[in-house]
Amino acid sequence: MVIIKKLDWYVLKKFLLVFAGAFFVVLFVFMMQFTWRYVDDLIGKGLSFDILAKFYWYMAQTLVRDSLPLSVLLASLITFGNMGESFELLAMKAAGIPLIRIMRPLAIFAAFLTGTSFYFQNFTSPDAQINMRTLLFSMKEQSPAVEIPEGVFYNGVPNINIYVQRKNTLTGMLYQTIIYKTDQGFDRAQIVLADSARLEVTRDKMHLRLELWNGEQFESLESSGGAATQMMQNGAHEPFDRETFRFKTLLIDFDSNFNLMDKSLIAGMPTAKNMKQIQQSVDSMNAELDSVGRQYYKDACVTYYRRPQLPAKDSVALLNLLRSRQGQSTLAFDTIVAHADPQKLQMARQIALSSVKSVSADLEWKAMGADQEQRSLLGHEVEWHNKITYSLACLLFFFVGAPLGAIIRKGGLGMPTVISVAIFIVWYIIYTSGMKMARDGNINMVLGMWISTMVIAPFSVFFTYKANKDSVVFNIDAYKHFFVRLFGLRTSRHIFRKEVIIDEPRLDKLPVEIEALISACKAYNEKSKLLRAPSYVNIFFHHVPDRVAEQIDEQMERIVEELSNSRNRVVLEVLNRYPILYTHAHTSPFDKKWANVAAGLFVPLGIVLWFRIWRFRLRLYRDMRVIVRTSEQLLALLQGNTLVEGGDAVANGAAVSPSGGIILRWASNRRVVITLLAAVLLVVAGYGGWHAWRRYQYKRYMQEHGELTPNTPKQPDGGVAPGQLPLGNGAPLPLRLPQQAP
Repeated sequence: MVIIKKLDWYVLKKFLLVFAGAFFVVLFVFMMQFTWRYVDDLIGKGLSFDILAKFYWYMAQTLVRDSLPLSVLLASLITFGNMGESFELLAMKAAGIPLIRIMRPLAIFAAFLTGTSFYFQNFTSPDAQINMRTLLFSMKEQSPAVEIPEGVFYNGVPNINIYVQRKNTLTGMLYQTIIYKTDQGFDRAQIVLADSARLEVTRDKMHLRLELWNGEQFESLESSGGAATQMMQNGAHEPFDRETFRFKTLLIDFDSNFNLMDKSLIAGMPTAKNMKQIQQSVDSMNAELDSVGRQYYKDACVTYYRRPQLPAKDSVALLNLLRSRQGQSTLAFDTIVAHADPQKLQMARQIALSSVKSVSADLEWKAMGADQEQRSLLGHEVEWHNKITYSLACLLFFFVGAPLGAIIRKGGLGMPTVISVAIFIVWYIIYTSGMKMARDGNINMVLGMWISTMVIAPFSVFFTYKANKDSVVFNIDAYKHFFVRLFGLRTSRHIFRKEVIIDEPRLDKLPVEIEALISACKAYNEKSKLLRAPSYVNIFFHHVPDRVAEQIDEQMERIVEELSNSRNRVVLEVLNRYPILYTHAHTSPFDKKWANVAAGLFVPLGIVLWFRIWRFRLRLYRDMRVIVRTSEQLLALLQGNTLVEGGDAVANGAAVSPSGGIILRWASNRRVVITLLAAVLLVVAGYGGWHAWRRYQYKRYMQEHGELTPNTPKQPDGGVAPGQLPLGNGAPLPLRLPQQAP
């Protein structure tokens, strides 16, 4: 007997409340989207409440398939996000309960929803699709309700146009009415003018009764003979009949009943069948296509690929003729055409052209029928796969949403809603694209219908594994650290003054350790020869770790860690100048031997990694020099039994204020300042050179085109002649003034 524990009930209750709300909200959104799609066909039809209620009921049943996956994804994200945000998941894990155990009752419920979705698609949705499509098509064909506006012609009644200048909505009276009738044809058109009128629907809703008061009726007469012809001959241009009345009633045919179309007309739709019926339809269509294809092949063999059956005597004679002509030059087709009768040749061409057109039209007609049948077959296969993929999506989306909620640890309707909608949209785009390509026959049916499942399934496994192992999947700092190490970006130290210090730095022993660090760095730079290019073979095939660099790094970190307890701001500032060493990046790209060998054998990748290692060797050389320089500055601060009191350093009885840090900072940053000044000078020099080069090119261009000569006239006072400007070397530059308009 399976006993449901309190933890399972607790998790289920939290999930079911959120799932119920999410399901009805998602279903409502999908129903509104479906309604807006057909809103133009439903408005103004005078549909009763029971018809609309049936329509929305059947619509809700058909949209359960689309609502369940998104509801499961949203509910699982919100539930586990709330539990993570309120530290409930942390408490459960601290009690020794793994995340996969917490997810177990909800996974069983998600499997139950998978079966429910399949049941709806296979048994409930086909009948609902038939009823909904029947109602929808009937609503489209329903005549609109008669609602005559003021001041415009209303043509909502067949063969009738009605104009009303004013109407009374309380009594239903229409004033200053004009009616244009063409129910008896345009040659017997009628125009009715009335001071007032009233329009009613008969009890059987098959006619409109129009009551008119105080008006006139004009009817066009036929002009095909008789009295009308005589009137035309006497000069009458438009024969018509005029009638004046005080009260008149018109009965107009207008069926306002809601007529439901026959359900059997749409029973062949793929969505209106279950899987068994779809399989039967697919088998019958395959058999029909095979039989049609065989018949088309037989017809083609008889009609297009017909081979004449020669008698035995003629066959032997033809064979002997071919044997006798072996080795002789054959008669070219162009020669035969050149000696043929032009009239017979033209007739043969016309016969061939008409035969080709007939064959092409016949093949196009047959291809059209075969393509239509093939599309229907593919549509049935798509619907068969849909019933499985949509059902399985409920389970997959749970294993995506629940781990994501546990990782993100954000509850509510904000972040979970955005993430779930984004995931569903991506899945739906992939699903729709694959479905359309499979339905059009561009790709394999199984691949097209299951590509969305193939994409989402690995993510569900990955997120579940990461969440169960408490891995930081969405930790930005972890990804930032990875890319920093990948591209070898610089990172700096950030050591701040501590408010409470327990262990004071050992000022009597640290100078000795700093001097040892200086000696080790100098000896390492002299011995390692980091400025030389590294050996390609040693890097990839004889990997040897650099233990000396590792020891120097450990020694430096011990000094930094101990001096970080200092109260002196200048000391802390100097400590921040110590570089962070990469003690493995300058030896080999990978820690494992097989990875280094593989990278070395793949020469293009090996060359890139080789340059990267050389870059790290040069950086390590500079870092060692920075360590020596920083250690010397730090040693100068600590010499003479430096005391640390009140936040200032006291060396040999003389107070060293924090302003000394400014001097040290300037000493360490002087290279940066010099580099910036050099860059500014280079920019200025480059701009001046570019400007001089442009002036030289312009001067040379003008000389080549004869517009500037060395003997350009100048004024007696040494100036330039009018219309000219001097160049930098004293040569005048012609100045062309714009011509004035005449």
